[in-house]
Amino acid sequence: MPEPTRRDLQIHIAPETHAPAVARLRWMIEDTRELTFETLADIPDAWLDWTPPVGDSVGTLLYHIAVIEADWLYVEILEQPFPSALADLLSHPIRTATGILQPVVGETLAEHLARLAAVRAALLDTLAHMDDADLRRVRILPEYDVTPEWVLHHLIQHEAEHRGQIGAIFAWARAQGAAAP
Repeated sequence: MPEPTRRDLQIHIAPETHAPAVARLRWMIEDTRELTFETLADIPDAWLDWTPPVGDSVGTLLYHIAVIEADWLYVEILEQPFPSALADLLSHPIRTATGILQPVVGETLAEHLARLAAVRAALLDTLAHMDDADLRRVRILPEYDVTPEWVLHHLIQHEAEHRGQIGAIFAWARAQGAAAP
């Protein structure tokens, strides 16, 4: 019986490229995205629009991950409106009038991944220009005070929770014997 592949469970950062705390959080948020991509590997586009009996479609969740990341980046960290190019990619509202996630259907996995990449590029560019003091600088907003450090923690948690939902949807579909829902 072959030996299992040994894994390297360490945080690998190049500290000279970012301030120390920024570098750690950048690695963590990128690791989170890599795990999301692993969950999405080999998934047919037809599964993206399928909605389980309870919950949201995978496409809706992928859109939601992107729009929430952009919202936290621009509203809380940068304290400015979305740039027009990003606003065009995020043209759906976050929620419907009844408060549920806005359904996003009819897009391919490549389109969802491109949106996630565009938002992530903006976030990484912001982090590249941030030092540890700015990472911890409190932004005073009408409803709460927040730091970019907390925002990154929240985004990691947010994506991980939705990745779990996506994995559950795929597991359910596979258990039903679906080639595609």
